[in-house]
Amino acid sequence: MDVLSDAIAAMRSGRPYSALTEAEGHWSRQFPDFAGARLHVVLVGAIKVVLPGREPVLLTPGDAVVLPRGAAHELVDAGVRTRLLCGAFQLEQARPHPLLAELPELLVQTARPGEHAPLQGIISVLGAELAQVRAGRDAVLPSLLEVLLVYLLRAWLDEHGDGRNWDAAMRDPVVGTALRAIHRDPAAPWTVEGMGAAAGLSRAAFARRFTQLVGQPPLGYLTWWRLAMAARMLRTTDATLAVIADRCGYGSQFAFANAFKREYGVSAGRYRQLRRSDHEHIGEWERPG
Repeated sequence: MDVLSDAIAAMRSGRPYSALTEAEGHWSRQFPDFAGARLHVVLVGAIKVVLPGREPVLLTPGDAVVLPRGAAHELVDAGVRTRLLCGAFQLEQARPHPLLAELPELLVQTARPGEHAPLQGIISVLGAELAQVRAGRDAVLPSLLEVLLVYLLRAWLDEHGDGRNWDAAMRDPVVGTALRAIHRDPAAPWTVEGMGAAAGLSRAAFARRFTQLVGQPPLGYLTWWRLAMAARMLRTTDATLAVIADRCGYGSQFAFANAFKREYGVSAGRYRQLRRSDHEHIGEWERPG
């Protein structure tokens, strides 16, 4: 399993939104704080991305920015004619995955000829889908937008992630293997001894290495991930609590219910009710002006 993809999937809430917009002359557009992630890609022209207390960031064709936690910002024209691809993702904010929580509030990905060809390809495909209405568009756009987000995050981590705890954890041959195993089968009867043995390390050595890179002990992260998966199932499926408990590694519905309420502060049933009524519609894209 892919930890980055899992982290996004576990936090996703509702349908993503994407738009293609063009503007000429002088314009600006304010984006308030948003419970999710936003991205902007410049296709034609140039813009400045302005965050409070930071120097403006200039983007030219092929450049992109991701705001992983939806920080308030402003887009300002820096060219005669501008064409932008923009996207927004609602994400569960109560318990963000530590991989995403570790990212800075603004990620800048600069286009470089000959680099990240797949990323430029998905930008072209998404732009073409947004430019015209064709059969199947509503089914294709959310998937393309999610792929674009993953590609942008992957490209940023490849260039800037070295030394960050989670990037190091995913690349580490011992801890990365353990993380992928936990994500692949969270319901397995995991023990620290078993994880360490699979990696060829003693229990103590494995626990130290995992905790240093991930930021919490192996069983602590396992519990966190199991409950994150349970929360996603509560938001997105009609599975019974007994089924969710079984799929997330809890021996009984009672044990699951207690663990969930302890971590989330509400019962699993109440969480499901609140999150399903909470989904906000991301408003129609407004032409900058």
